Amino acid sequence: MNQIQKRYVLTSSQKMMVFILSMSLYGLSNMITELVPSIYVGPVEFSIEYFAFIPLTLAMLFHPLYAAIGASLGEVIFGEIMLGQFGGFGEVEKFLSFSLAIFIAGTLVKDPTNRRQVGVAAISGVVIHQFISMMVDIGKVWIGVEELEAVSGLAESVVVIEGFSFLNDILFSGILFALLPTLYLVPRLYGKIEPLLGMKPRDNTMKFSTSEIITPRLISGGVILALLAFCSEVLSETDFNREWDSGLEGSLIWVSIALSAIIAIITIVYLLKRKTKTNVTYPDLRETQ
Repeated sequence: MNQIQKRYVLTSSQKMMVFILSMSLYGLSNMITELVPSIYVGPVEFSIEYFAFIPLTLAMLFHPLYAAIGASLGEVIFGEIMLGQFGGFGEVEKFLSFSLAIFIAGTLVKDPTNRRQVGVAAISGVVIHQFISMMVDIGKVWIGVEELEAVSGLAESVVVIEGFSFLNDILFSGILFALLPTLYLVPRLYGKIEPLLGMKPRDNTMKFSTSEIITPRLISGGVILALLAFCSEVLSETDFNREWDSGLEGSLIWVSIALSAIIAIITIVYLLKRKTKTNVTYPDLRETQ
């Protein structure tokens, strides 16, 4: 893991800026998805689950950990608390599963100019997140903390229902709003956006084997976080959970959109001013390949 960390040359303040940028941009995108209506074709619902390409792109270009945590926190703050609602332990499950998925996706990319790596990592991140969410929902029904309203008394049917929802989210939101935008943005932005923000691009000349990236530590950590996500979701169905809903979601959504947009703009302006003061320039690394 020490070799992998050498790719990231961001300072503490730059990491914080990546965190804030990811939090505000992804929080803003979550508000936009709230305004987009779902489309029903018979019993099939087509809706925008999330604009996952935003944290995926930031994780692959800058720092996977800070981009992942920032995006997850942005969803909680702007998509929940700012709208006057909070799901208690259920929010912990969302935070852990999404952070883990984005972090792994960003870690898998060794060369941001390699479209194959970027594509595999992007779809892997979505699959990991949706798979954890699916298994959590199935587990809650099987252990009896939540009833399945679709077919009462038939717990096996949840596998079919959740499995279909899993495939639908992968094929619709996963491809259209995660894979394709990330596949387009990452190679094009690499070597260009980092200097504009006063940051050095990731070193894409360093080569790592798969075993150096997918380590036992990463796998065991992922399993532990997935189990913690499941436990927190189970607790959300018990009397220990404390939910909060002000009932003002509709009236507060524009406030949340405005606040997240302002934070994102301020962060970008701050980074651009820092770049101007330091006058640091880096070559377009894509031209040197």
